[in-house]
Amino acid sequence: MSTNNNKRREALLYHAKPTPGKIQVVPTKKYATQRDLSLAYSPGVAEPCLEIAKDVNNVYKYTAKGNLVAVITNGTAVLGLGDIGPEASKPVMEGKALLFKIFSDIDVFDIEVDATDIDKFVETVKAIAPTFGGINLEDIKAPESFEIERRLVEELNIPVMHDDQHGTAIISSAALLNALEIAEKDISKIKVVVSGAGSAALACANLYVLLGVKPENLYMFDVNGLLTTCREDVSELQMRYAKSCEPASLSEIIKDADMFLGLSVGNILKPEMLLTMAANPIVFAMANPVPEIDYNVAINTREDIIMATGRSDYPNQVNNVLGFPYIFRGALDVRARKINEAMKMAAVRALAELAKSPVPEQVNIAYGEKKLVFGKDYIIPKPFDPRLISTISPAVAKAAMESGVADIEITDWEKYANDLQERLGGDNKIVKLLTNRAKTEPKTIVFAEADQLDVLKAAQIVHEEGIGIPILLGNIEIIQELKEEIGFDADLKIIDPKSKDENKTREKYAQYFWKTRQRRGTSLLDAQKWMRERNYFAAMMVNAGDADCMVTGYSRSYPNVVKPVMELIDKQQGVSRIATTNIMNTKRGPLFLSDTAINPNPSAEELAKIALMTAKTVRLFGIEPVIAMISFSNFGSSSSDSPIKVRQAVKILHENYPDLIVDGEIQTDFALNADMLKSKFPFSKLANKKVNTLIFPNLDAANITYKMLKELDKVVSIGPIMMGLEKPVHIFQLGASVEEMVNMAAVAVVDAQEKLKNKLKAKAKK
Repeated sequence: MSTNNNKRREALLYHAKPTPGKIQVVPTKKYATQRDLSLAYSPGVAEPCLEIAKDVNNVYKYTAKGNLVAVITNGTAVLGLGDIGPEASKPVMEGKALLFKIFSDIDVFDIEVDATDIDKFVETVKAIAPTFGGINLEDIKAPESFEIERRLVEELNIPVMHDDQHGTAIISSAALLNALEIAEKDISKIKVVVSGAGSAALACANLYVLLGVKPENLYMFDVNGLLTTCREDVSELQMRYAKSCEPASLSEIIKDADMFLGLSVGNILKPEMLLTMAANPIVFAMANPVPEIDYNVAINTREDIIMATGRSDYPNQVNNVLGFPYIFRGALDVRARKINEAMKMAAVRALAELAKSPVPEQVNIAYGEKKLVFGKDYIIPKPFDPRLISTISPAVAKAAMESGVADIEITDWEKYANDLQERLGGDNKIVKLLTNRAKTEPKTIVFAEADQLDVLKAAQIVHEEGIGIPILLGNIEIIQELKEEIGFDADLKIIDPKSKDENKTREKYAQYFWKTRQRRGTSLLDAQKWMRERNYFAAMMVNAGDADCMVTGYSRSYPNVVKPVMELIDKQQGVSRIATTNIMNTKRGPLFLSDTAINPNPSAEELAKIALMTAKTVRLFGIEPVIAMISFSNFGSSSSDSPIKVRQAVKILHENYPDLIVDGEIQTDFALNADMLKSKFPFSKLANKKVNTLIFPNLDAANITYKMLKELDKVVSIGPIMMGLEKPVHIFQLGASVEEMVNMAAVAVVDAQEKLKNKLKAKAKK
């Protein structure tokens, strides 16, 4: 099976299993009892119906309309697929719905309309509009898209936006403002050349003109060449940018141009054309997946270039997800009747300004950057910047209020910004952060059970995603057969620790192991025998520097797997006991739970050390730890041994690490409910803080809690992450899923990166 066929199969399975599609409807009210149901439906539902009948605006008070957007298409211009029809467009619309939810907590119904006639499409949308608080038009071909949007904006009293047009225009406009500042150019004097004359290109041009570009200085090309007034195929909307009847080629017009905007096809801008542009040229090559000029070709052709693309693997990605979730969020929150030019311009300027602000460390970590700083390679924010929602949405909301299209007002902007941050909740941004960081410097990673199908699948994903470089341990014949079965055709190192080929390596490892353990009851014969076991062999590979890190544990119980690790891998300097933490991607955000796998009943001193190790791990993810030391007691309410132990651990931490935000002993509900905590225990260091780390008094509590969360709420779990070992070795839970193993492999790679960095720092100090 080829790699392409395998990716195709993976994509189809993703959309089909375990439940077809990518979105679902989830109840927001109680429904357990007959009383609940009588309130949800008949007879109780009549009361809000009557209130809405008296005043239609009450629909926002009693229904989900105010947080519900329709993503609507007719499937006539889908991605790079073209006119594929409404049914075939549905996966894309569901994908857009998913982005709305994870980036701005907006609920979405995707609507695929079987209508290409403008009148029929508009009437259909108008007929269903009472259901929604806003409408996002998507993948509708030009020129129909312009007329459809214009009419719906005029005829409806809710925000409507065709994101293909305005999303790209808003993001690229923000990038343009910052690029001009860096290039020290006046927007009113620049010459702009646009390749592409569709809906996105025209929307960009229109917004650029609003920003100050002179229409006479903007030249637009379509597939038939330069738009001119003599061409019969130029639409009324395109005619604004049509030039005199003298035809001219792109290579002629590009001379002395300050900016090139590409929304067309790949490789249309040649290096020789780029050389003729003005000093400090601005090139936005946004065709996907192949830009109008390759990024590396462009920067090697002109050192002074400021470049953006539509791709995530190059600097300055013009990505619509930087705009539409937050624009609609701001519009919905003030109940705007439309998305007007003032709101779009507010989004442009907010985005541009955000790129100039100091970047949070977690963003640097997510994108594998030492320090993102405003400049040629950073002219627009990154999509996973958590500040986007609290920057763009308030700017859009204010503009709606100031321009007179808002039906409600926001007065406490600080509270609004805090509420927006809370909406970000528990998506998988931390997984993205983790994998992105691993990709910046992939390490060799031993998969000790690679002849297990799911383990091999995980290794395949790790390899194909660039997270790490797998070394596969196990029966070579079985591994080869499984690789062929799943289409894993990469040429990777495969090792069978029991084979004759490994005699020399096995003996080397056995000698090393024996020397370290000979005074602890281990004979050379024992060491030689154990080196035939994959976990001992894999751990020795890491110890000897033959691999950077390892993962294991899929097919054996945790205690059996941790034994060789404890025997072979030393603890870090200053660490008396190792421990583990699990990251749970909850609805309230990532939550770190410790110790979930190692210490049955730690002492107060050990609990304090576990808290410190966990704090260090939390910071590894760019998050400042806020730690609750958990008990069944609240601040001295019980004199039992367990709460006293936790209380003593807190005292140790307060006395020796006063800057660490940690407190307890405290019950879990108080730790996680900020209002309850502030009300009952305002003196606590956790008051007015969002707890993100829980340290449990014993292994029972921690292990039970994380597994219960994982199974009952289907929370994504990363871990248990080993803390305190000198080498990056991590252990799966028995029967871990492929996703869990991929995440743990990324943890191992990041751990290896961090340990190497610390080693180099220590060496430099000497």
